[in-house]
Amino acid sequence: MMNFSNNSILVDNYLKNQSNLLSSIILILTGTILLTLSAKISVPFYPVPMTLQTLLVLFIGLTYGRILAPLTLALYLFQGAIGLPVFANGGGIVYLLGPTGGYLIGFLLAATILSYLSNIGWNRNYVLTFISLTVGTITIFSCGLLQLSLVLNKTIAESMILGLMPFIYGEIFKILILLIIIPLLSKRNIS
Repeated sequence: MMNFSNNSILVDNYLKNQSNLLSSIILILTGTILLTLSAKISVPFYPVPMTLQTLLVLFIGLTYGRILAPLTLALYLFQGAIGLPVFANGGGIVYLLGPTGGYLIGFLLAATILSYLSNIGWNRNYVLTFISLTVGTITIFSCGLLQLSLVLNKTIAESMILGLMPFIYGEIFKILILLIIIPLLSKRNIS
């Protein structure tokens, strides 16, 4: 028999007194709002802006649970696809097909993978959390670099210079922040 439980550390540890539906709606809406705001806090590199989105995607993936994490990212991408200006520089289906669209698709894939890793406990200690965050970051950048190279007609090496190298130190910093926060949130257990 399949297990359809969500296993969100945020719901289980911090929103226990709310109904499951209400806490799910709160998390999903909060997630999409924070993803939008994090997209707007950006350094305008070309062709890929530097934003705080990967920090939020990794956090959502490891804390929202295996149902709510992908749902949150899917809703965010849907909002952008229908033209809401939720991405760094706008919205629309053309945006998803552009140079940065692969990173956005990578967000959904990374959140899904991380939510499954979280479900098996890979967010409860520092070593496994580090591995999970690294897997999530590699997933995002792999998808992003692939589409970047296709859209700009560049080699993967050329795309790495444009779409990875400028972000390495920022991504390491984001991983370190989450490496401190995630295991602490995961271990908290309110009676």
